[in-house]
Amino acid sequence: MTHHNNALNADTANDPWADIRPYMDHEVANVLERLSHDSELLNALTQFRLPRMAKWAPPIARALAGHAVRREVKGVTSVYDFQMRIASYMERMIRTTTDAFEVSGLDKLDNNSAYLFIGNHRDISLDPAFVNYALYLAGRDTVRIAIGDNLLKKPYVTDLMRLNKSFIVPRSARGKRAMLAAYQQLSAYIRHSITVDQHSIWMAQREGRAKNGIDRTDPAIIKMLTMARRNADRDMVFGDAIAELKLVPVSISYEYDPCDQQKAQELHDIATEGSYAKSEFEDIRSIVSGITGPKGRVQLRFGSPVGADMATPDEVAAEIDRQVIGGYRLFPSHYLALEALGESPELIARKTITRQDRERFNARLASIPEALRPYWLEQYANPVKHKAGRLSL
Repeated sequence: MTHHNNALNADTANDPWADIRPYMDHEVANVLERLSHDSELLNALTQFRLPRMAKWAPPIARALAGHAVRREVKGVTSVYDFQMRIASYMERMIRTTTDAFEVSGLDKLDNNSAYLFIGNHRDISLDPAFVNYALYLAGRDTVRIAIGDNLLKKPYVTDLMRLNKSFIVPRSARGKRAMLAAYQQLSAYIRHSITVDQHSIWMAQREGRAKNGIDRTDPAIIKMLTMARRNADRDMVFGDAIAELKLVPVSISYEYDPCDQQKAQELHDIATEGSYAKSEFEDIRSIVSGITGPKGRVQLRFGSPVGADMATPDEVAAEIDRQVIGGYRLFPSHYLALEALGESPELIARKTITRQDRERFNARLASIPEALRPYWLEQYANPVKHKAGRLSL
């Protein structure tokens, strides 16, 4: 995939991360102007909001959508302004699709320090969105968000993500040398953000969402994070390179995953056919489903910074896993799934399950096609087994 380079008049000599970093305040006005005339974005908006008009009078529908975009972003001149517009939608989403949102651990982190938050990954856009919302409620600055270039197949999606402080993780570079250069650039950018810009970052503990409910950190990500520092200073002790990044594990727990059926379908297809064919706009649909679907209760737990006493990427990954799994909250949905599978009855906390919990769970399970149910149930049951150390690895 060729990258759509949206950096405006980028001077790569003075701005080595111009093609991957989030947009800066001085770029916002031009990007918003471009978006208000982007035919692909306007077509997508009209099909979503004005489907009949989009079919019978597309030019009028596009003109109305363009006008709506310009009205929505009027007065937005900075990244902060843009995120404050998003905050109102986030508040409404939480109010209408979640029963409760609880945050813990953030009060133990220094308000004036930048951190590299590494979290378990269940939802493409919601995981970092909930982290940002927690920071916003605490009066702290929002994070820069790592996002894979596999999600950025449309220029307008790239623009919107980079306006919202996303930076690009290369996953489509071809060849070992190109991949190494891309990860070197990414590693240097992340380190610069934490140590020089003093700007926090959020990234997932692995590539892709944990579709089976098993959260596990990829040690290759830890290697990438220390790459730039250790290349600059060959004598740098690994643990010191880690401590410098102020890496904090973050655990997010959803009572219900709005994309659980889609994940079950993917797991079913891989198990029965050996592969899963993703449709063209599936990632975008997953983002929309995640935002609009019911989630029940959501808990976000911030852990403690990983210290300098780590000797290898595997040790760091194990510590992240320990904190993520330890901080993961088990809801009645998790216990009920384990019960439905007929496994490990001694792990089921029956006293925490109300009649309403059971009715809601059974109604949701009944809506899942029969063939997908084992995979759907595993998603919810696996965290119980993982926490108890019962997963067969």
